[in-house]
Amino acid sequence: MDKLPPIEKIYEAYSAIADRRIAINEDHAVVISSSGSKEYTVSWNGSTYASNDNGTYWQGYPGYPVIAVLMQQKKLPLDLNIASNFAGVNWTELNTRYKRDYSKAAATVMDSLQCSGDEKEQIQAEVLRVYESMKLLDIQVKRGSSNKPKKG
Repeated sequence: MDKLPPIEKIYEAYSAIADRRIAINEDHAVVISSSGSKEYTVSWNGSTYASNDNGTYWQGYPGYPVIAVLMQQKKLPLDLNIASNFAGVNWTELNTRYKRDYSKAAATVMDSLQCSGDEKEQIQAEVLRVYESMKLLDIQVKRGSSNKPKKG
């Protein structure tokens, strides 16, 4: 992988999985945004992944839809118990409120979790494990064929 995403995109991927907003098909997946207003398409051919989400399309790193698909394909670690903590989070609203400061958005969500400090440390350790696994993943990420996600 040429360019890594902000680590906070892993939390967004957890939300997509916990909310069951991903429909995986043979060579592509459709991922609904956290606000429900957009549909992103993630496609793959061998070890090449493409998506029309903003992070992948404009920044060249795997956006949360790509990360979520890789987790569901078992190419990245996925702990469903940890993912369940992020169900129902409207990342679209948070990222807008914090002007795309993903670390502030993630910190707000982590602060609001109803779990112990030890559990929060376990979540952060698992996110770091996923991120480290991402560094070792031998895939190519490129823009999807369309920069306009479908309205949900």
